[in-house]
Amino acid sequence: MKYGPPTEPKVEPVRVPRPGRPWTLDDLMKVSEEENRYELVRGDLLMMTPATPVHGRFAGRLSHALMSHLEEHDLGEVYVSEPGFLLQPEPDAIVRAPDVAFVRKERIPPRDQQAGFWPIAPDLAVEIISPSEGAAEIQAKVQDYLKAGVRLVWLVYPEIRSVIEYRSGGQVRQLEGDACLDGGDVLPGFSYRLTSLFK
Repeated sequence: MKYGPPTEPKVEPVRVPRPGRPWTLDDLMKVSEEENRYELVRGDLLMMTPATPVHGRFAGRLSHALMSHLEEHDLGEVYVSEPGFLLQPEPDAIVRAPDVAFVRKERIPPRDQQAGFWPIAPDLAVEIISPSEGAAEIQAKVQDYLKAGVRLVWLVYPEIRSVIEYRSGGQVRQLEGDACLDGGDVLPGFSYRLTSLFK
């Protein structure tokens, strides 16, 4: 079954050229303060334009719902603003930056080890999908997450009011209408209706 919006022109991500040698983690750190967003995938530096307000709206709604749940249940922390997670070390480093991430409290690094990109996979990774993102790149990102140990991935498609959910173990389902996002054993007790997300 094919998931996602209808086929349309795709322009992102842009691979930043670098003649002579691949990009490294040190290089990524140097450009991380720029206005563009970057990810590092096996020597390729991928550039995404800053998120639009519409993109931020859905990331904000979902992160607020997650944070409200965590105020009542001390399960861990929610991270926003495209935090970078080191999913695979060098020499073929992979740093992915989900729009929203959740990490269970027992997996959060100690304070003295929190600088830079954390060498862990978040328990939950959320991507707000824009029309400019290609299906192949989206699937590559999902596979990087799952291979690294992410237990739950939500791909949010605002234009078609749909969410594609991936769980570790190979379960995939498409959520629409008045369906609920369910945290399952990753975020016990969390439930959030798509009608609230896409209102």
